[in-house]
Amino acid sequence: MAAVLACGPQAALSHGSAASLWGFRPLRRGLIDVSVPIHLRRCRRGIAVHRRATLNAGQVIRVHNIPVTTPICTLIDIANALEQSQLEAAVNEANKLELTDPEQLRDALDMLAPRPGTRALKETLDRRTFTLTESELERRVLKLAYEIGLSKPETGVWVNGFKVDLYWRELGLIIETDGLRYHRTPSQQARDRVRDQVHTAAGLTPLRFTGAQVQYDLNRVRAVISAVAARLQTETRRR
Repeated sequence: MAAVLACGPQAALSHGSAASLWGFRPLRRGLIDVSVPIHLRRCRRGIAVHRRATLNAGQVIRVHNIPVTTPICTLIDIANALEQSQLEAAVNEANKLELTDPEQLRDALDMLAPRPGTRALKETLDRRTFTLTESELERRVLKLAYEIGLSKPETGVWVNGFKVDLYWRELGLIIETDGLRYHRTPSQQARDRVRDQVHTAAGLTPLRFTGAQVQYDLNRVRAVISAVAARLQTETRRR
C-alpha cells in the first residue's frame, strides 16, 4: 500500500508484486512493482515503476483496499518474465484460486489489444490445450471411430441422468470430449469423476479425451478406442 500511495492516486500494484498479492506467485523480496499512467514520471526508491499507455478502471480493482491489476492483467504482465513451466504454474494457481480460468483467460487475450506478455501467454495456453469447440472435438473423435469400424453412435443423449457426447448403446460405450480444459477447477473435475463412476457402476464403459489429446496424441486416442471397442465387441458376441 505504501508503494502504491507513493506513486500517486492513479497507481496500482502490478506485475510480480500483484501476482504475489493474488496468491498465484510466491512472495518475493526486492523492488515492489507499481504501474502508473504513461504521462507520470515518478521515481521512488525501492519501487519498480512500470509506465503503461492504458491503466483504466477495468484493469484495476482493490484487494485488502490496495489498488492492484486484475488477475488477467497481472498474468499478462508477468508472462515474459517467467519460464514456460513457471507461467503454467501461475495459470494453474490462478485457476485453483478461481481468480480466472483458462477459457476466460484465452477469450480475454483475443479481445484485448496486443501488449508485452500477450503472445507468451497465448502460446502457453495453446501449447497445453486446443481451442476446439465441443462439437468439433466430437467430429474428430467420431471420424476416428468410423475409421476403426464402429457404427454411428447416438449423440447428445441422456444416459444415467447425464447428457453424453457419443454413445454406442449396443456396446455400452460412452465417449466424452472435453473442450478447452487446461487445468480444470476441482469442482469440474469432481463432476466428471462422478459421471464416469455412475456410468461404470451401471455396467457401461466411459472414455474421456481432452482437446490436447485429440490434437497432439491422436494415435493414442485411436489405439485406446480401438482396444476398448474390440474388447466390448468380443464380450457382446459371447453373451
